[in-house]
Amino acid sequence: MLEEALEHLVKGIVEHDGDVAVRRKNLRHGEVLEVRVHPEDLGRVIGRRGRTASALRTVMGALAEGRKVRVDIVDTDQVS
Repeated sequence: MLEEALEHLVKGIVEHDGDVAVRRKNLRHGEVLEVRVHPEDLGRVIGRRGRTASALRTVMGALAEGRKVRVDIVDTDQVS
């Protein structure tokens, strides 16, 4: 459920909504939601001084209902 909610929120921000992908990883200390977007949309998702990313993390934390959730925005240009 969290993946779909985050994907919906991010698609509303970006121009290339077909390139939005959210992947969930379960770790010992909680869940990680990795967000991948088109390289041109990376700045939109992060926002000025990280405000948009911070807002996305706040919303996901509220939706997690007490579970530990971390939201990572992955720069696909830097991944080999």
